[in-house]
Amino acid sequence: MALALEFTVEPFVQGDPGPHVTAALEAARASGLAVEFGPFGTTVVGPDEVVLAALDSVVRRALEAGATRVSVQLQRR
Repeated sequence: MALALEFTVEPFVQGDPGPHVTAALEAARASGLAVEFGPFGTTVVGPDEVVLAALDSVVRRALEAGATRVSVQLQRR
């Protein structure tokens, strides 16, 4: 089974995601996992340790870049 991480970074403005959103997206991509970027959230799926490390990086990078909220959902698949 894999672990799925879905996250949303705010504030989010359609068509203009801002540096806090792009920083989180870059952190997710740096995990080496496939990233699905959508209008209401970004998802990565993979082994527990890789996903949890990505979660740490995503949250830290988003907050450092000015995010006011990072919403996270984890789901076992």
